Amino acid sequence: MFAHQLYNKKHINSHMKNLTQTEWTTSILKDNNTIILDVRTPDEWAEGIIENSIMINILEPQSFMLEIEKLDKNKSYYVYCRSGARSGQACQVMNSIGINEANNLSGGILEWTGKTVLPN
Repeated sequence: MFAHQLYNKKHINSHMKNLTQTEWTTSILKDNNTIILDVRTPDEWAEGIIENSIMINILEPQSFMLEIEKLDKNKSYYVYCRSGARSGQACQVMNSIGINEANNLSGGILEWTGKTVLPN
């Protein structure tokens, strides 16, 4: 997949965590240094988001890389997509540029049973 174009596997740190919804929400509540990232497409984003999330579309590799390079490397990132696959790739890419706390929502928004809202 295109993620291989974005990073070199030998540079990936092992800081990415695949979290269940319960682990994900519990971790966010305990950590006041969090940012929630939605890496889906604009059309998917328009269907509903996890509250307070920021969209950075991973399917646009150049803009995705530009945007994640701007992120504060000292924050904890909680990343989701539709099913958990793209967000897992996003976490790996984030690790490769020095973002150590990248947490993937296993199962993505498809398995999310918490609150969703329409984006502004």
